[in-house]
Amino acid sequence: MHTPILESQKLNRLVGARVLIKPENLQRSGSFKLRGALNRALQLNAAQRDCGIVTWSSGNHGLAISFVAKELGTRATVLMPYDAPKTKVEGVRQTGATVRLYDKTKENREEIGAQIATESGAVIVPPYDDPYVITGQATLGAEIAHQAADMGVSLDVVLFSCSGGGLVSGAACGVHTLMPRAAIYSVEAVGFDGMALSLAAGEPRKAPAHGTSICDALLVPAPGKLTFPICRNHLAGGLSVVDDEVKEAIRFAYRELKLVVEPGGAVALAALLAGKIDIAGKTAAILISGGNVDAEKYATYITTVPASGI
Repeated sequence: MHTPILESQKLNRLVGARVLIKPENLQRSGSFKLRGALNRALQLNAAQRDCGIVTWSSGNHGLAISFVAKELGTRATVLMPYDAPKTKVEGVRQTGATVRLYDKTKENREEIGAQIATESGAVIVPPYDDPYVITGQATLGAEIAHQAADMGVSLDVVLFSCSGGGLVSGAACGVHTLMPRAAIYSVEAVGFDGMALSLAAGEPRKAPAHGTSICDALLVPAPGKLTFPICRNHLAGGLSVVDDEVKEAIRFAYRELKLVVEPGGAVALAALLAGKIDIAGKTAAILISGGNVDAEKYATYITTVPASGI
């Protein structure tokens, strides 16, 4: 499903630029993940659909897979950590998929998924390191570029949220098919910014992953084997944000854009508001990548007194 382009005059004034906002939190299943999940599932033949799909996800990919599986009439099993947001776990279950919870401190989700696939014949659909998933995310970048072109705008800078890199690698390719000069940046949570570290080093690096972050959708410390080479060729660099900056972005989206945004979905907006990149005088696009957030946590994010007064 196509999603619109939004603008905020207040955001434009704050950053001294024109910013086009792509709200994929309005996408079916609540995030951009539907694009990659659907493209991968459409490659399954009849026999594979009979056996179903198995995947692992902190939430958004699982929600997308469960939605797609229901639409295509196949089964899905989604491995989710015990501390995954309740709204994401229940959303997967309500769509009809089977949730298998695991302890991420003691269990390996890839090993569990492989065992389920061996026993049931289910097809593994990973959340990011898959060529069809990456290609599906390319539709997002192409859509942004075409929408900008229809507005008579050429993009100078584009910011995408990033965990394993499936989104930003595919979306970067999509943008560059129409606007090859656009500078594209990944945005990650501090401590889990493996893409930024890898881009700076010119080779794969793993972030320390010390502590945690409210950005539950982005807690992948290293880029994928398939995604990093693409990002190395298409990205201008990587940015990272801390939790307080993400919370301010969530509050801004609530007040000024009237959008419910989950922490991982707000990082590109957070990077702009926190001044992590200077886009003064330029035209930029940013992605709001998802809006699946527990109501109780969301309430604390939007009622916390902001430090900056934004």
